[in-house]
Amino acid sequence: MNELQVFTNEQFGKVRTLMINKEPYFVGNDIAKILDYKEPHKAIVRHVDEEDRMKHPIPTNGGIQETWIINESGLYSLILSSKLPTAKKFKRWVTSEVLPSIRKHGMYATEELLNNPDLAIRVFQELKKEREEKAKLQKQIQEDKPYTNFGKAISNSEDGILIGEYAKLLKNDGIIIGQNRLFKWLRDNGYLIKSGRRKNEPVQRYLEMGLFEVKEVVVHTSTGDKIRTTTLITGKGQMYFIEKLRKEFGMGVEAC
Repeated sequence: MNELQVFTNEQFGKVRTLMINKEPYFVGNDIAKILDYKEPHKAIVRHVDEEDRMKHPIPTNGGIQETWIINESGLYSLILSSKLPTAKKFKRWVTSEVLPSIRKHGMYATEELLNNPDLAIRVFQELKKEREEKAKLQKQIQEDKPYTNFGKAISNSEDGILIGEYAKLLKNDGIIIGQNRLFKWLRDNGYLIKSGRRKNEPVQRYLEMGLFEVKEVVVHTSTGDKIRTTTLITGKGQMYFIEKLRKEFGMGVEAC
């Protein structure tokens, strides 16, 4: 879905977004101006990694123009680099309202739904499909729970575990994959972010489904305190992935 959607906030104004390959993108110029960058184009190039930005044709008053668009990782890069006092408030609006609505419906739930019955029908059909998929997932998880020793190991642990530890559990169950290859598999199949500053963090959809947890740790360095994140797989996530991994790597060769 590549339709341009415009979100409006009384304090921050308008933000244009679009979906590309099921990933939300933002018009970089809108974000940079809201965050008070004096030279939006230079700010995007300076603060956003190459893999998190790209040129895309966007309708403007002067016609269609190739404009920088940025993904979610690029959005956070601009927010973190901004000196605007209200940057955190802007981030809260985007992460608590805009992004969840985009992921659920492919658009922001505004008056547009009320004024466009056809659009409302399409949105509710997508929502119905999403709920059916979640119900199917829950049923599958319940059916998979009795899995021998692996299932018992998971049921005895309430907390999430490191991906490397999960790889060791898989090995004990005959699934030979290794930590590095497991990380790669999770990235290649869309469960973890592939690149940028948030590489190996869960994609929001699967975080919301409860398959992962993210643990934040403050690290003291010579240049100041930094926050580092660690991805954990929950018990629910371990049960979700085991059958998929068993089919693909059950007879595999061990990798680091």
